[in-house]
Amino acid sequence: MIMSDEKFENFDDFWAYYLAQHSDPTNRLMHAIGTSAALATAAYAVFKRKPKLLALAPLIGYGPAWIGHFLVEGNRPATLGNPLWSLRGDMKMLRLMLSDELDEEILRLIAEGKSTPKMLESMIAAE
Repeated sequence: MIMSDEKFENFDDFWAYYLAQHSDPTNRLMHAIGTSAALATAAYAVFKRKPKLLALAPLIGYGPAWIGHFLVEGNRPATLGNPLWSLRGDMKMLRLMLSDELDEEILRLIAEGKSTPKMLESMIAAE
């Protein structure tokens, strides 16, 4: 079951909540763009030994993601209550998007009763 108080005992419980907070495909795309840009910026900064640029990576990543939450999804970013699990969730969601396995994961969570109807509605609308 999805929890709304943002207190989770493990990442698996958080993961269901995290995906529910990212029901809208446009929000997920904005996260993928932000996370990819942040990873590329961090890699470039390390390779070129530019620590100031490395410090910008989180802003580059969170900018599109937070716009996605506030203007597209209409909810509060999960990172505010769970920064480390949220980062892990960003990475997992990006990996599943790139491997075209995200819809399967959403369906798994729905079947296990760990998701919301909004996620299923968003999947159907995106097709």
